[in-house]
Amino acid sequence: MSIIKRVKNLIIGKSRNPQDSAIFHKLSLIAFFAWIGLGADGLSSSCYGPQEAFLALGSHTYLSIFVALGTVFTIFIISTSYSQIIELFPGGGGGYLVGSKLLSPTLGMISGCALLIDYVLTIAISIASGADALFSFMPMGLHAYRLAFAAIVVFLLMVLNMRGIKESVLILTPIFLIFIATHVFIIFYSLIKHSSASGALVTSVTNEVHNSVNQLGLWGAIFLVLKAYSMGAGTFTGIEAVSNGVPVLRDPKVQTAKRTMRYMAVSLSFLVLGLMIAYLLYQVTLQPGKTLNAVLFEQVTAGWGKFGYAFVLITLFSEATLLFVAAQAGFLDGPRVLANMANDRWFPTRFSALSDRLVTQNGILIMGGLALLVMFITGGSVKLLVVLYSINVFITFCFSQAGMVRHWWQARSQVKDWLKKFFINGTGLILCAFILVSMVIMKFNEGGWITLFFTGAAVSLALLIKRHYYATAKLLHRLNSLVTVAESAEESLANLPLGAGLETKPDPKAKTAVLLISGFNGIGLHTLFGIIRLFGGVFKNFIFVQVGVVDAGNFKGRDEIGRIESEVKNDLARYIRFMNKQGFYAEGVFEVGTDVVEEVGNIAPKILARFPYAVFFGGQLIFPKDSFAVRFLHNYTVFAMQKKLYREGIPFVILPIRV
Repeated sequence: MSIIKRVKNLIIGKSRNPQDSAIFHKLSLIAFFAWIGLGADGLSSSCYGPQEAFLALGSHTYLSIFVALGTVFTIFIISTSYSQIIELFPGGGGGYLVGSKLLSPTLGMISGCALLIDYVLTIAISIASGADALFSFMPMGLHAYRLAFAAIVVFLLMVLNMRGIKESVLILTPIFLIFIATHVFIIFYSLIKHSSASGALVTSVTNEVHNSVNQLGLWGAIFLVLKAYSMGAGTFTGIEAVSNGVPVLRDPKVQTAKRTMRYMAVSLSFLVLGLMIAYLLYQVTLQPGKTLNAVLFEQVTAGWGKFGYAFVLITLFSEATLLFVAAQAGFLDGPRVLANMANDRWFPTRFSALSDRLVTQNGILIMGGLALLVMFITGGSVKLLVVLYSINVFITFCFSQAGMVRHWWQARSQVKDWLKKFFINGTGLILCAFILVSMVIMKFNEGGWITLFFTGAAVSLALLIKRHYYATAKLLHRLNSLVTVAESAEESLANLPLGAGLETKPDPKAKTAVLLISGFNGIGLHTLFGIIRLFGGVFKNFIFVQVGVVDAGNFKGRDEIGRIESEVKNDLARYIRFMNKQGFYAEGVFEVGTDVVEEVGNIAPKILARFPYAVFFGGQLIFPKDSFAVRFLHNYTVFAMQKKLYREGIPFVILPIRV
């Protein structure tokens, strides 16, 4: 094993076998761990969401009761509506898939692009906020290193997620539990300590509401409440993550996802409502260099002595580190959305590839890299990132709710309780649309336009990529006509088993052509015909090698792996029958894995051991115009295979296929 391989195994871990019957059980998350990995995003925003809403009220802080109640109502409405999405899309129903299936592919793509930008910002704001919280109780001289520290955390999370979903969640579990325990304790302690003053609180709220109405007018007070409500809307952002992350959950996935959604909704609602009431009870005001939560914790623990200082330190540390955990939502679901869009050709197909650890490594690197770029551009300013944040997730929310509303209306004659479901998603649509419009209006001039600009840029890029793939498909149409020719030639031998044919005995001493294929298609047949045309009767044996590629689109269960194997065997059998018809010996060799180059590298020595005079062939598409974009968007695996086999002294010939 090379030194690079050993270092890689040490940092990321050894390769996993996608054909392991227990692999899906090993990698999947139960509801509790899903709550940690996917729910931390929403819970972490209780570190700044309630503060944003509370401060937006100015001196009219008692109106925060209405903001908190409205927030709780919205959380339960959106979580319930997303539970309905999970039921309708048991294989995973994030905003991209819901929009694509229930509205249109283009609207789904817009929803997906908005979600990708949101996940990048989720990573950036979570880690920047965590760094702020940690450095808030460090000497001022160290604050210059805050941005560098945040960048290191992004890098460490990237490495951790490349090891695997479950590993990343398990390591971060203690942090999550400490956060929950300390915050629940603070809220209960605040409520119990002031339980005797509950009547006075009600009186104060009533009096302050009257004063606010007198000062601002009824509509002015309502507008202020709605403004504060929309400013705290970042609290809802983790809800989409559960619906999007269904594929990584333990069977039965739908029940696990709905249980996770309940955990998230209850815990998030409790924290938001509890913290805002605690702000009121302790009359918390913002202090320089401290968050409202930090001020609250200090006031609650005043008089506790050293224990109080230690408790505040642990609580703030748990807040800071939970914000790092919250970045997990971006690393878990961002690459999944990117992979789904890549499978549909909105983005380069390579983004759907899995690493040998069975994670979407390219997606993780893309999300982490973009988050680092955003962090350095903004200087890690949480104030600016908050402005950029939250707009996009509500674009996705609106598309998802609109799609569900349309579905229930169209299915009203087939679904018994359609009106109830229609009402839930309809209410969710109204609330999400209101929050989206409010945030766009209020945040636009403050920097919200930047988010919309980059979302628009992502949409434009996706449209260009899709157009290119569509044009390529038209160019390949001529090649696919070869399939019809080959099908008619092999028709008479269609019932022969794999390996059977007119030529059943190989000649190990004869020249052997080993052809690497990706299916029974025009590319493979064109390469085969090229070998026959160029080399005539030189080759007596033909061996077809195909690797069934496991990617993010089909890595969903053992049955799916079985389907890939079946398709590969069927493709190989068709090539074998075709060559038998021509009087040649032919056989097929296949593997199922995530890396074509790696699998071919393992297969090649075994073939050479049996056929020492073998020559390997592969076909490569040649486009009318060569450019970086063409090379990036298309599979150039054949060159990597050639390089790998050359190092082993194995002859490899690439045949050009002009389109």
